[in-house]
Amino acid sequence: MSTAPTAPDARAPHREHAARVHLTRADGGPIRALVVDDEPSLGDLLATALRYEGWQVQTALDGHAALRAARASDPDVVLLDIMLPDLSGLEVLRRLRSFNPSVPVLFLTAKDAVEDRVAGLTAGGDDYVTKPFSLEEVVARLRALLRRAGAMTAHEDATLVVGDLVMDEDSHEVTRGGADIRLTATEFELLRYLMRNPRRVLSKAQILDRVWQYDFGGQANIVELYISYLRRKIDAGRAPMIHTLRGVGYVLKPAEADAAR
Repeated sequence: MSTAPTAPDARAPHREHAARVHLTRADGGPIRALVVDDEPSLGDLLATALRYEGWQVQTALDGHAALRAARASDPDVVLLDIMLPDLSGLEVLRRLRSFNPSVPVLFLTAKDAVEDRVAGLTAGGDDYVTKPFSLEEVVARLRALLRRAGAMTAHEDATLVVGDLVMDEDSHEVTRGGADIRLTATEFELLRYLMRNPRRVLSKAQILDRVWQYDFGGQANIVELYISYLRRKIDAGRAPMIHTLRGVGYVLKPAEADAAR
Protein backbone atom coordinates (compact mmCIF):
# COMPACT_ATOMS: atom_id res chain seq x y z
CA MET A 1 0.00 0.00 0.00
CA SER A 2 1.13 3.49 -0.71
CA THR A 3 2.16 6.28 1.58
CA ALA A 4 -0.31 9.03 2.35
CA PRO A 5 -1.23 11.06 -0.73
CA THR A 6 0.44 14.33 -1.43
CA ALA A 7 -1.50 17.56 -1.59
CA PRO A 8 -2.70 18.94 -4.93
CA ASP A 9 -0.39 21.25 -6.83
CA ALA A 10 -0.43 24.61 -5.05
CA ARG A 11 -0.08 26.45 -8.38
CA ALA A 12 -3.68 25.68 -9.30
CA PRO A 13 -5.70 25.47 -6.06
CA HIS A 14 -8.88 26.65 -7.76
CA ARG A 15 -8.69 23.83 -10.28
CA GLU A 16 -8.19 20.96 -7.85
CA HIS A 17 -10.15 20.39 -4.69
CA ALA A 18 -10.37 17.16 -2.71
CA ALA A 19 -11.98 18.10 0.59
CA ARG A 20 -13.64 15.26 2.49
CA VAL A 21 -15.51 14.63 5.71
CA HIS A 22 -12.83 14.87 8.41
CA LEU A 23 -13.40 13.49 11.90
CA THR A 24 -11.45 14.99 14.77
CA ARG A 25 -11.28 14.62 18.52
CA ALA A 26 -13.53 16.87 20.57
CA ASP A 27 -10.53 19.12 21.20
CA GLY A 28 -9.93 19.49 17.44
CA GLY A 29 -6.90 17.22 17.38
CA PRO A 30 -6.50 14.26 15.01
CA ILE A 31 -8.20 10.96 15.74
CA ARG A 32 -5.80 8.51 17.44
CA ALA A 33 -6.09 4.95 16.14
CA LEU A 34 -4.34 1.75 17.23
CA VAL A 35 -3.95 -1.05 14.67
CA VAL A 36 -3.13 -4.48 16.11
CA ASP A 37 -2.25 -7.26 13.67
CA ASP A 38 0.58 -9.80 13.63
CA GLU A 39 0.98 -9.49 9.85
CA PRO A 40 3.28 -6.47 9.39
CA SER A 41 2.30 -5.90 5.76
CA LEU A 42 -1.40 -5.88 6.59
CA GLY A 43 -0.87 -3.66 9.60
CA ASP A 44 1.07 -1.18 7.47
CA LEU A 45 -1.64 -1.28 4.80
CA LEU A 46 -4.36 -0.50 7.33
CA ALA A 47 -2.27 2.18 9.03
CA THR A 48 -1.67 3.91 5.71
CA ALA A 49 -5.39 3.88 4.89
CA LEU A 50 -6.16 5.51 8.25
CA ARG A 51 -3.38 8.08 7.94
CA TYR A 52 -5.01 8.96 4.62
CA GLU A 53 -8.02 9.96 6.75
CA GLY A 54 -5.78 12.39 8.63
CA TRP A 55 -5.55 10.22 11.75
CA GLN A 56 -2.57 9.51 13.97
CA VAL A 57 -1.91 5.77 13.87
CA GLN A 58 0.12 3.42 16.02
CA THR A 59 0.62 -0.24 15.18
CA ALA A 60 1.34 -3.30 17.32
CA LEU A 61 2.23 -6.86 16.30
CA ASP A 62 1.09 -8.68 19.45
CA GLY A 63 -1.19 -8.32 22.42
CA HIS A 64 1.32 -7.13 25.00
CA ALA A 65 2.63 -4.44 22.62
CA ALA A 66 -0.96 -3.40 21.93
CA LEU A 67 -1.71 -2.92 25.62
CA ARG A 68 1.47 -0.89 26.15
CA ALA A 69 0.59 1.31 23.17
CA ALA A 70 -2.99 1.74 24.38
CA ARG A 71 -1.84 2.85 27.83
CA ALA A 72 0.67 5.29 26.35
CA SER A 73 -1.47 6.85 23.61
CA ASP A 74 -5.08 6.55 24.88
CA PRO A 75 -6.48 5.73 21.39
CA ASP A 76 -9.90 6.88 20.22
CA VAL A 77 -10.49 3.66 18.28
CA VAL A 78 -8.82 0.24 18.08
CA LEU A 79 -8.64 -2.16 15.14
CA LEU A 80 -7.85 -5.51 16.76
CA ASP A 81 -6.94 -8.84 15.18
CA ILE A 82 -8.52 -11.64 17.17
CA MET A 83 -5.67 -14.10 16.49
CA LEU A 84 -2.37 -12.84 17.93
CA PRO A 85 0.82 -14.78 18.75
CA ASP A 86 0.73 -14.18 22.52
CA LEU A 87 -2.64 -13.08 23.85
CA SER A 88 -5.89 -13.62 22.03
CA GLY A 89 -7.70 -10.57 20.80
CA LEU A 90 -10.46 -11.35 23.30
CA GLU A 91 -7.96 -11.23 26.18
CA VAL A 92 -6.46 -8.00 24.85
CA LEU A 93 -9.94 -6.51 24.78
CA ARG A 94 -10.66 -7.66 28.34
CA ARG A 95 -7.48 -6.01 29.64
CA LEU A 96 -8.02 -2.93 27.51
CA ARG A 97 -11.50 -2.44 28.94
CA SER A 98 -10.05 -2.47 32.47
CA PHE A 99 -8.36 0.90 31.90
CA ASN A 100 -10.23 2.29 28.87
CA PRO A 101 -13.79 0.98 29.13
CA SER A 102 -15.35 3.11 26.40
CA VAL A 103 -12.87 2.98 23.48
CA PRO A 104 -14.57 1.58 20.33
CA VAL A 105 -13.02 -1.71 19.13
CA LEU A 106 -13.40 -3.22 15.67
CA PHE A 107 -12.38 -6.90 15.56
CA LEU A 108 -10.45 -8.07 12.51
CA THR A 109 -9.99 -11.78 11.89
CA ALA A 110 -9.89 -14.59 9.38
CA LYS A 111 -12.42 -16.48 11.47
CA ASP A 112 -15.88 -16.25 9.99
CA ALA A 113 -17.86 -18.79 12.02
CA VAL A 114 -20.96 -17.43 13.74
CA GLU A 115 -19.66 -18.46 17.17
CA ASP A 116 -16.50 -16.40 16.67
CA ARG A 117 -18.51 -13.33 15.77
CA VAL A 118 -20.74 -13.84 18.81
CA ALA A 119 -17.72 -14.34 21.10
CA GLY A 120 -16.09 -11.14 19.89
CA LEU A 121 -19.19 -9.03 20.31
CA THR A 122 -20.12 -10.67 23.63
CA ALA A 123 -16.64 -9.88 24.94
CA GLY A 124 -17.34 -6.20 24.34
CA GLY A 125 -16.23 -5.61 20.76
CA ASP A 126 -18.24 -2.99 18.93
CA ASP A 127 -18.05 -4.41 15.41
CA TYR A 128 -16.49 -7.29 13.48
CA VAL A 129 -14.88 -7.57 10.01
CA THR A 130 -13.58 -10.80 8.50
CA LYS A 131 -10.67 -11.21 6.08
CA PRO A 132 -10.56 -10.71 3.16
CA PHE A 133 -12.07 -7.27 3.44
CA SER A 134 -12.31 -3.97 1.62
CA LEU A 135 -10.25 -1.11 3.02
CA GLU A 136 -13.14 1.24 2.32
CA GLU A 137 -15.41 -0.96 4.45
CA VAL A 138 -12.97 -1.00 7.37
CA VAL A 139 -12.55 2.79 7.25
CA ALA A 140 -16.31 3.31 6.99
CA ARG A 141 -16.99 1.09 10.00
CA LEU A 142 -14.33 2.81 12.09
CA ARG A 143 -15.76 6.20 11.19
CA ALA A 144 -19.24 5.00 12.18
CA LEU A 145 -17.92 3.77 15.55
CA LEU A 146 -16.22 7.11 16.16
CA ARG A 147 -19.37 9.06 15.37
CA ARG A 148 -21.34 6.93 17.81
CA ALA A 149 -18.63 7.49 20.41
CA GLY A 150 -18.92 11.28 19.99
CA ALA A 151 -16.08 12.21 17.60
CA MET A 152 -16.66 15.64 16.10
CA THR A 153 -17.05 16.42 12.42
CA ALA A 154 -14.57 19.14 11.50
CA HIS A 155 -16.00 19.93 8.08
CA GLU A 156 -18.01 18.27 5.40
CA ASP A 157 -17.59 18.74 1.67
CA ALA A 158 -18.33 15.75 -0.50
CA THR A 159 -17.23 17.39 -3.75
CA LEU A 160 -13.99 16.47 -5.54
CA VAL A 161 -12.79 18.75 -8.33
CA VAL A 162 -9.88 18.24 -10.73
CA GLY A 163 -9.84 20.63 -13.68
CA ASP A 164 -13.30 20.53 -15.25
CA LEU A 165 -14.01 17.09 -13.74
CA VAL A 166 -16.37 17.20 -10.74
CA MET A 167 -17.52 14.35 -8.49
CA ASP A 168 -20.17 14.47 -5.77
CA GLU A 169 -19.28 11.61 -3.42
CA ASP A 170 -22.71 11.61 -1.77
CA SER A 171 -24.93 11.59 -4.85
CA HIS A 172 -22.38 9.67 -7.00
CA GLU A 173 -22.86 12.25 -9.74
CA VAL A 174 -19.89 12.94 -12.04
CA THR A 175 -19.62 15.67 -14.64
CA ARG A 176 -16.93 16.94 -16.96
CA GLY A 177 -17.35 20.39 -18.42
CA GLY A 178 -20.91 20.29 -17.11
CA ALA A 179 -21.79 17.08 -19.04
CA ASP A 180 -23.06 14.14 -16.99
CA ILE A 181 -20.93 10.98 -16.94
CA ARG A 182 -22.51 7.70 -15.90
CA LEU A 183 -20.21 5.25 -14.11
CA THR A 184 -20.55 1.76 -12.68
CA ALA A 185 -19.85 1.29 -8.97
CA THR A 186 -16.30 0.05 -9.61
CA GLU A 187 -15.57 2.79 -12.14
CA PHE A 188 -16.77 5.34 -9.60
CA GLU A 189 -14.47 3.97 -6.86
CA LEU A 190 -11.50 3.96 -9.22
CA LEU A 191 -12.16 7.51 -10.34
CA ARG A 192 -12.67 8.64 -6.75
CA TYR A 193 -9.26 7.25 -5.79
CA LEU A 194 -7.64 9.01 -8.74
CA MET A 195 -9.41 12.28 -7.93
CA ARG A 196 -8.40 12.13 -4.28
CA ASN A 197 -4.80 11.92 -5.49
CA PRO A 198 -4.55 14.45 -8.34
CA ARG A 199 -1.17 14.71 -10.09
CA ARG A 200 0.09 11.73 -8.09
CA VAL A 201 1.26 8.61 -9.92
CA LEU A 202 -0.52 5.53 -8.55
CA SER A 203 0.81 2.05 -9.24
CA LYS A 204 -1.38 -0.91 -10.17
CA ALA A 205 -0.65 -2.44 -6.77
CA GLN A 206 -1.77 0.71 -4.96
CA ILE A 207 -4.96 0.84 -6.99
CA LEU A 208 -5.71 -2.83 -6.34
CA ASP A 209 -5.15 -2.28 -2.62
CA ARG A 210 -7.50 0.67 -2.44
CA VAL A 211 -10.23 -0.09 -4.98
CA TRP A 212 -10.32 -3.88 -4.76
CA GLN A 213 -9.70 -6.14 -1.78
CA TYR A 214 -6.20 -5.98 -0.34
CA ASP A 215 -5.53 -9.61 -1.25
CA PHE A 216 -7.33 -9.48 -4.61
CA GLY A 217 -6.50 -12.73 -6.37
CA GLY A 218 -7.09 -11.66 -9.96
CA GLN A 219 -4.69 -10.36 -12.55
CA ALA A 220 -3.28 -6.86 -12.39
CA ASN A 221 -4.69 -6.25 -15.87
CA ILE A 222 -8.07 -5.67 -14.21
CA VAL A 223 -6.69 -2.19 -13.47
CA GLU A 224 -5.79 -1.66 -17.12
CA LEU A 225 -9.27 -2.78 -18.11
CA TYR A 226 -11.06 -0.34 -15.80
CA ILE A 227 -8.70 2.50 -16.68
CA SER A 228 -9.69 1.92 -20.31
CA TYR A 229 -13.38 2.03 -19.32
CA LEU A 230 -12.84 5.33 -17.53
CA ARG A 231 -10.93 6.82 -20.44
CA ARG A 232 -13.82 6.06 -22.78
CA LYS A 233 -16.17 7.99 -20.52
CA ILE A 234 -13.91 10.73 -19.11
CA ASP A 235 -11.52 11.46 -21.97
CA ALA A 236 -13.49 10.51 -25.09
CA GLY A 237 -13.60 13.49 -27.44
CA ARG A 238 -11.84 15.70 -24.88
CA ALA A 239 -8.28 16.59 -23.89
CA PRO A 240 -7.03 13.60 -21.85
CA MET A 241 -6.86 13.70 -18.06
CA ILE A 242 -5.88 10.08 -17.32
CA HIS A 243 -2.27 9.37 -18.24
CA THR A 244 -0.13 6.22 -18.21
CA LEU A 245 3.49 6.21 -17.09
CA ARG A 246 4.68 2.90 -18.49
CA GLY A 247 6.18 0.67 -15.86
CA VAL A 248 5.09 3.05 -13.10
CA GLY A 249 1.34 3.57 -13.03
CA TYR A 250 -1.43 6.05 -13.75
CA VAL A 251 -2.00 9.71 -12.96
CA LEU A 252 -5.05 11.98 -13.17
CA LYS A 253 -4.43 15.67 -13.77
CA PRO A 254 -6.25 18.61 -15.36
CA ALA A 255 -6.21 18.68 -19.13
CA GLU A 256 -3.48 20.92 -20.54
CA ALA A 257 -6.00 23.60 -21.54
CA ASP A 258 -7.33 23.72 -17.96
CA ALA A 259 -3.89 23.66 -16.35
CA ALA A 260 -2.80 26.60 -18.49
CA ARG A 261 -5.61 28.84 -17.26
